[in-house]
Amino acid sequence: MTAISAEQAVLSSPLISVDDHVVEPRHLFEGRMPRHLADRAPYVKETSAGNEIWVFDGHAFPQVGLNAVAGRSKDSEPMEPLRFDHMLRGCWDPAARVLDMDLGGIDASLNFPSQIAGFCGAVYSGCSDPELGQACVRAWNDWYFEEWFTPHRERFLPLGLTYFAEPELGAAEIRRNAERGFVAVSLPEQPQRLGYPTLHSGWWDPIIEACVETGTVVCLHVGSSGIAGPELPLDGPMVEYTATLFSSLSMAACADWLWSGYPAKYPELSIVMAEGGLGWVPMLADRLDYITEVSGHGRKAWMSDELSPTDILLRNFWFCSLDDPSIWPIRDRIGVDHILLEVDYPHADSAWPRSRELFADRMADLDEREVSSVMYRNAETLFRHDLGSRNARADVPGGGEPTETQVDR
Repeated sequence: MTAISAEQAVLSSPLISVDDHVVEPRHLFEGRMPRHLADRAPYVKETSAGNEIWVFDGHAFPQVGLNAVAGRSKDSEPMEPLRFDHMLRGCWDPAARVLDMDLGGIDASLNFPSQIAGFCGAVYSGCSDPELGQACVRAWNDWYFEEWFTPHRERFLPLGLTYFAEPELGAAEIRRNAERGFVAVSLPEQPQRLGYPTLHSGWWDPIIEACVETGTVVCLHVGSSGIAGPELPLDGPMVEYTATLFSSLSMAACADWLWSGYPAKYPELSIVMAEGGLGWVPMLADRLDYITEVSGHGRKAWMSDELSPTDILLRNFWFCSLDDPSIWPIRDRIGVDHILLEVDYPHADSAWPRSRELFADRMADLDEREVSSVMYRNAETLFRHDLGSRNARADVPGGGEPTETQVDR
């Protein structure tokens, strides 16, 4: 396939983004909490400065739409939205989101939560009142199922939250969601960083077993356990430093999950490393090969007699790309069937609404099968999603400009 035909394949293929975000709307918890907890649910208040903030469990969350900057100039001051009317309506309204997806040529999307949940629901699992935290998890899942997923089943891959402060309850919520069609759950990358037992402790067994039993994909979003890196320069550019090290956070989390033994024990367990990039994966695979074949450091603790750590890495894990120009020439080291794409709407890292053009440039040397695998077939298979009529489309829009209707100030 020539570079031109590869570009055409990318621009005309369906696209599934496995990492976008919802901004929770003001009304999310209304009518979804037990009556005796309703007045303690998260709520939005307006500050004396005219900003809108979430309040929950004695804490104030200073931005209703953390990093929801799609449609805003990178030079906006402030760059972060301080009110709902500073955001595109598609950040928090599913019907408007579908329009924004059409504008960017996104056929289906998997959505992680936002600030008032944390990327994995850690805000609710960490609630000072366990009953209240559990109720918030259930309310969030019910809202997503009722308002976001059900009216637009072809367009969304349902990802849920669970309550991991009590693993048996968390396992029950995974099963409840799976029964109504959820295909994924967001879990913390490294739970010990949030104050929970490690992946090696046995604490997580009920949750992992529920995922295996129901075929629920474990999604690990970078930053879901916090974004603090080693030796943070507290007097330096903190945002720039942490953004630079996203991939290292994902690599550390992947190694932790690999050595936990869960992937070796459960061949059916599928783990997605969201927003970590691809560049570190060949490096990790090379290092795993070295410590098991040469130095011997990896042999004693390994849990499989038939498969090496690298075999398990490339069997149980999937890796996501926003923009990895250096890695596509050595994509075979990862395996094209384990690479997924992400648009990251509405965050600052997103190229929306021109993500297709970016992907077309980056994947110019892929053949037609590789293009279709990365663009949508891998995600379709992994998340058991049917694109329906969109699968056969020959002309996919993308790369336009947001309209006033979509901004809806």
